[in-house]
Amino acid sequence: MPPAAPAPEFRPAWWARNAHLQTIWGKLTRRPRPAATRTERWDTPDGDFLDVVRLDADPARGDPARAPRLLLLHGLEGGLQSHYAHGMFAEAARRGWGMDLMLHRSCGPEMNRQRRFYHSGETADAGMVLDRIAAEFPDAPLAACGVSLGGNQLVKYLGERGTRVPATLRRAVAISVPYDLARGSRHISRGFSRVYERHFLRSLVRKVETKLTVYPDLIRAERLPGVRTLYDFDDVLTGPVHGFAGADDYYARSSAIGFLAGVRVPTLLLSAVDDPFLPAAVLDEVRALAAANPALSVEFHARGGHVGFVGGRVPWRPDYYAERRTFEFVAGLARGAGARAA
Repeated sequence: MPPAAPAPEFRPAWWARNAHLQTIWGKLTRRPRPAATRTERWDTPDGDFLDVVRLDADPARGDPARAPRLLLLHGLEGGLQSHYAHGMFAEAARRGWGMDLMLHRSCGPEMNRQRRFYHSGETADAGMVLDRIAAEFPDAPLAACGVSLGGNQLVKYLGERGTRVPATLRRAVAISVPYDLARGSRHISRGFSRVYERHFLRSLVRKVETKLTVYPDLIRAERLPGVRTLYDFDDVLTGPVHGFAGADDYYARSSAIGFLAGVRVPTLLLSAVDDPFLPAAVLDEVRALAAANPALSVEFHARGGHVGFVGGRVPWRPDYYAERRTFEFVAGLARGAGARAA
């Protein structure tokens, strides 16, 4: 495998040096430039479905059956509307690559069928999608990128599977991963980070209210008003609905930090020390664990916020480093695959 591009230095934009500005800048100011995507609905083995947003490789740039593909796993309550998803689709189109975005259950245009939703430790859905893409494009090199919750899923999947991943899966990137879900849950309930927590809770609770119309025994409806934090939500709903004893059991069994040692696919871990969703001490532990695994490349920058990494010289032309760095890291797999790497 060709070596990955060396890690450049990330320099935060002068107008967004604060961690919170880094975190919210793209969401508040970015104007999506939609690529020519289509959405397919794939049935799951348990009678549910996943929506997968797809970008075809450019036939003018080479054989589409051999062009590299990137699978993106989005973050908590994200989806096609996430600004980074549009950015990555645009970059894939620029390179002539194919790309797929897996929408977690309940994050597509329609509520999913089953009682369950999605969670940070869910890896069966991502595994199914990766297997299907690899079978559909057996001659195409494949990469995967997970963002935030999706990054936790991706690292856990890679650590669980080890070498038992599709043969064409060459590289992976995990951005702003909440490696320790318990400490992340406590951290986001403090200070200004509570703004993010309340945003997530509003969306999650609305989904539960919708789901209760179909599954009235999902939880006791009177418990919802008492849900004030993400820990409460995970203890009342995420844990019990998905087979865990509660939030603590869910966090202990699902945190990516416990699966780093098993990763065998070359993987870039990209995070910011000032991430308002996670204590900086967690990244120190991740760095130490990653040092023992040659498959892991650590890139932890002092600044960047949560899925921010906004750079550039002028506000009207920002550079979204995490997206650019993702394609730089995986570009080596494009060589000789029918599409240019840059």
